[in-house]
Amino acid sequence: MNALAATSRNFRQAARLLGLDSKLQKSLLIPLREIKVECTIPKDDGTLATFVGFRVQHDNSRGPMKGGIRYHPEVDPDEVNALAQLMTWKTAVAAVPYGGAKGGIGCTPGELSRSELERLTRVFTQKIHDLIGINTDVPAPDMGTNAQTMAWILDEYSKFHGHSPAVVTGKPIDLGGSLGRDAATGRGVMYATEALLTEYSDHFRINLVIQGLGNVGSWAAKLIHQKGGKIVAVGDVTGAIRNKSGIDIPALLKHRSEGGSLEDFYGAEVMDAAELLVHECDVLVPCALGGVLNRENAAEVKARFIIEGANHPTDTEADEILAKKGVIVLPDIYANSGGVVVSYFEWVQNIQGFMWDEEKVNRELQKYMKNAFQNIKDMCKSQNCNLRMGAFTLGVNRVAKATLLRGWEA
Repeated sequence: MNALAATSRNFRQAARLLGLDSKLQKSLLIPLREIKVECTIPKDDGTLATFVGFRVQHDNSRGPMKGGIRYHPEVDPDEVNALAQLMTWKTAVAAVPYGGAKGGIGCTPGELSRSELERLTRVFTQKIHDLIGINTDVPAPDMGTNAQTMAWILDEYSKFHGHSPAVVTGKPIDLGGSLGRDAATGRGVMYATEALLTEYSDHFRINLVIQGLGNVGSWAAKLIHQKGGKIVAVGDVTGAIRNKSGIDIPALLKHRSEGGSLEDFYGAEVMDAAELLVHECDVLVPCALGGVLNRENAAEVKARFIIEGANHPTDTEADEILAKKGVIVLPDIYANSGGVVVSYFEWVQNIQGFMWDEEKVNRELQKYMKNAFQNIKDMCKSQNCNLRMGAFTLGVNRVAKATLLRGWEA
């Protein structure tokens, strides 16, 4: 089941639990706007190249729409649609005043020079500048894009609308980006793990496995290690390693930053990457690709808890298998929402023209993550459902209430 089908299925299940009217359900599911634009640029060799850009704006009942822009050769309208919808529920769960959006350009960033990427970003911004904005739709980085991409969007947008730092988040600090933004999603994963373990277990005196050592996985590993969590295995696209006594995460991250690979790290032994997700542990934290937990491996999972640092790492069939095994899954729309929460803080700081110190950013993030977890637990009790449905019913309920209050049938 692809991401769109799974997201829609979770929405419908939540809508049934909430008893939403069928017409309201349909209204909430259909995107507000789908944008498709052609972006033609001159390449460095003088030839012309054409790329297709997308932006799906799903819902604006609770505030301006929010979501990343990804540069990837397989940018697919269905996936962008699913992720835009997911952002609507995610922002509602986190209680930040946004709706959901997502966008992308079908390209291979590694095959384009810096100047070609800049031209492509500027042309894309020219095509959509009148459809995004501080109070309309606020993009952010995603797969294949970064702070520099946001700087180009900000500059191009400002040519049409005047200086507008709040039009994008995830910007460089020197252009109004927020302190703490780089670590925000990984830090949010750590706070989510802390909230779950405080509820169910004995805090961080547990063994963890982390899949994925990109931005999210690296920060989550570093911060969980600082809290006293023992990370017994990690893996990325190059392979996987383990150490039953616990991996020295700061040493590993230093080793990788100096160009070393997992396999030549001195403090652990190489293991079969295929066994990482079913390794013996208390907590499994998938922080890489979607669909990694499926019917092929779910029955073999040994973890008691799964924290979804990635988007949609657990497919629907795996969800059912894990539920029967008694595995508690903390869903992505809560667990990895730290990034959008701190994006909200960045937007607020830009609008106010007053920047926060990093301590305040992290303190506010912890408060939002703690409150959201308690709200999910309350919803689980009232609806007699698991954490995934608790999160979805919380998010869908908030969006439905805002839609009804605004007078959606008028």
